[in-house]
Amino acid sequence: MAYNHYIFTCGGTACESNKGAEIYAALIAEAEKQGVKDQVQIVKTGCFGFCEKGPIVKVLPEESFYVEVTPADAAEIISEQIIKGREVERLLYKKPGEEKKKSAAVEDIEFYQKQVRVVLRNCGAISPENIDEYIARDGYVGLEKALFQLSAEEVINELKVSGLRGRGGAGFPTWIKWDTTRKVENEVKYVVCNADEGDPGAYMDRSTIEGDPHSIIEAMTVCGKVIGSHQGFVYIRAEYPLAVHRLEIALAQARDYGLIGKDILNSGFDFDIEIRLGAGAFVCGEETALLKSLEGNRGMPVPKPPFPAISGLWGKPTVINNVETLANIPVVMTRGGAWLARLGTEKSKGTKVFALTGKVQNSGLVEVPMGTTLREIIFDIGGGIKNGKKFKGVQTGGPSGGILTEKVLDTPIDYESLTAMGSMMGSGGMIVMDEDDCVVDVARFYMDFCVDESCGKCSPCRIGTTQILNILEKIARGNGEEEDLNKLESIGKAMTKGSLCMLGGSAANPTLSTVRNFRDEYMEHIHDKKCRSGKCKHLVHFEIDPEKCIGCGLCARRCPAGCITGEKRQPHVIDQSKCVKCGECFKNCKFSAIKKA
Repeated sequence: MAYNHYIFTCGGTACESNKGAEIYAALIAEAEKQGVKDQVQIVKTGCFGFCEKGPIVKVLPEESFYVEVTPADAAEIISEQIIKGREVERLLYKKPGEEKKKSAAVEDIEFYQKQVRVVLRNCGAISPENIDEYIARDGYVGLEKALFQLSAEEVINELKVSGLRGRGGAGFPTWIKWDTTRKVENEVKYVVCNADEGDPGAYMDRSTIEGDPHSIIEAMTVCGKVIGSHQGFVYIRAEYPLAVHRLEIALAQARDYGLIGKDILNSGFDFDIEIRLGAGAFVCGEETALLKSLEGNRGMPVPKPPFPAISGLWGKPTVINNVETLANIPVVMTRGGAWLARLGTEKSKGTKVFALTGKVQNSGLVEVPMGTTLREIIFDIGGGIKNGKKFKGVQTGGPSGGILTEKVLDTPIDYESLTAMGSMMGSGGMIVMDEDDCVVDVARFYMDFCVDESCGKCSPCRIGTTQILNILEKIARGNGEEEDLNKLESIGKAMTKGSLCMLGGSAANPTLSTVRNFRDEYMEHIHDKKCRSGKCKHLVHFEIDPEKCIGCGLCARRCPAGCITGEKRQPHVIDQSKCVKCGECFKNCKFSAIKKA
């Protein structure tokens, strides 16, 4: 059936949690109520990426891009745009500095202008629960080529030409991993998708599965054909119910269409995929720990070699790729490796998806060519720092990465450059910090996370993370010594060299990078007993300025410790011996009479 209009509603986790499902249902109900259900098709898609402005609704063919939509807006969208042909101006995205909202195609919105959506190509463009929509956008064409047109060697060569490297963090060439497993003689081999995305603030892989699950299924099946495997597993966190649900639907549809299972497309090739739920252990993002968990054992890493490509799941040759890596495979198969290789840098080809979060105007999923600078991502795409604050640093690579300063904002980012700057690509988390953030507090947060997530198998990680956390806690309490900085560096280097897996091998990166890049701030904590950001509460004192205090008593009423006293309409005072430094008085004073000292 041909429709006059198509309405796409965001169906990613973020928008779903903000009444996205209600918006979708309300649009369907209004279309029927207003008698135009045969004129408009309403589609629930995956994440549009512009999470800061969600929930998002996009209307075609006008390319109307509506932001911060509510279920109550559904009636007006149907009556005005679908029936009367007029855009709902108040819902349109407004560029910063514009006096009046006006229609803008997605590619004209600054958030998208420097992006190249390869991995996210179908997110926001199709229904992830409709296989026909995936097929209409060249879906499973790559699988057809692998089955009937290209030999295993030719597929490997396309991957080699593409320069595709693992997007899970290590950046290992994908073609080598596939080719190694292909050449191992064994009747049983496995393909595993690592969807155990656990970095704080990262949601790239989850959103890809939510918006385009068939791309993962197609890629795994192509891999199975190339290496001689007949069984695949998707290891995904049980914490991601929407992604799991859509993957289950996609697998069922693919089986019904003969695209997985027995005798795929009458080719004589068998391959099926099962879902395995993880319990949310960060260490299971490491491939050998993941395999142990898949086998039903405790998720703990094992020494390498042998590598999983030779001896992996149940001792059999196994290819493990993460979601983002696999999402590139159908593109390489349909457009060719040379097409992907034209994007990126000499050693880092293609694009990279980042979850841009923190103190930035436009948070969301960002996909850019390798070689794009941090400044372009944070200030051009991200719109700069919120509330006019000053940029302080950016954390890349999650708990395994480092915090980079303004000095390196213009460095083209790829695997090698980030490592050289003391950070890493990781899976793609990117958290922006402003002047109100304390680097000691940030380092302490990440180390506390690593202490909790360490499996405890090797002593460099088990003991080292705890020692570093204790030293950071000591500094944050105002009891630090200058020698502690040398201890942090010494322990961190020992962990890097001696840990069994990259959880321990990279856990010290946030601490080491902050000691290196913000040493003066550590010195303030140690010598001046001062936290300039006011985040280390043991180093913060709240004082009331008698010249500004009018004696309204609001601070006293909000104080949980009862440490603020004073007569009505007279300046109040804080009893420092009772103050718990919660900051409630500071946050609630309407006259800026309370200051941090």
